[in-house]
Amino acid sequence: MSETTPSPLENRKPAYKRIVLKLSGEALRAQGSQETISPEIVSSIAQEIKEVHSLGVQLAIVVGGGNIWRGLAASHRGMNRATADYMGMLATAINGMALMSALENIGVITRVQTAIEMHNIAEPFILRRATRHLERGRVVIFVAGTGSPFFSTDTTAALRANEIGADIIFKATKVDGIYDSDPLKNPNAKKFDRITYSQALSMRLEVMDSTAFSLCMDNRMKILVFNLNQPRNIYRAVLGEPVGTLVTDKFD
Repeated sequence: MSETTPSPLENRKPAYKRIVLKLSGEALRAQGSQETISPEIVSSIAQEIKEVHSLGVQLAIVVGGGNIWRGLAASHRGMNRATADYMGMLATAINGMALMSALENIGVITRVQTAIEMHNIAEPFILRRATRHLERGRVVIFVAGTGSPFFSTDTTAALRANEIGADIIFKATKVDGIYDSDPLKNPNAKKFDRITYSQALSMRLEVMDSTAFSLCMDNRMKILVFNLNQPRNIYRAVLGEPVGTLVTDKFD
């Protein structure tokens, strides 16, 4: 009987102990589909999260709501901005519950914590309780943004990452990193493997919105931008493989 050759990724130790994974709401929707949440895609993401969780990594997730509602877009069409943003926060709760269900279906104990009280469906965000869940090996999903309008879920990710003492923010996107220009418009666009906060600012690269980016820069919170659609990219990133673009205070 032939022996199976182990993957070079196997039996590796994680590069990070505690991470915040930022998922957009659009990541839960199938491309070109009218369905706001694809159960198949949510299940696929849950499987990748389980693989990372099995390494003993403490994992918190911030999920957006753009697949259901975009508050800023609605405000541009005449809706009150605060009301539109609160509606967007409720959309993130729907996505968080979908992800929680998919994770618990495959045996990953999960807690949803919300910045807007919804006692029947989620715990209120309490920092000490959140860190205790993480220490006990539970995945924590943060929903409802910061609880206040005018802030994005990028800002929520930056805020929660700093609050819980995460090592890094994983920003999962549809592109494979940060470029010096739009790679869809410029075939000669240069991709960065690593970049500093100051370089990103000087080149006006849109890593996150300005509030979120300032929070990360002021607290030296690393950001890794990578493509969620590449299989096992979350796992590879956790192991310290060269995935996406790392934004940091300075190069080692």
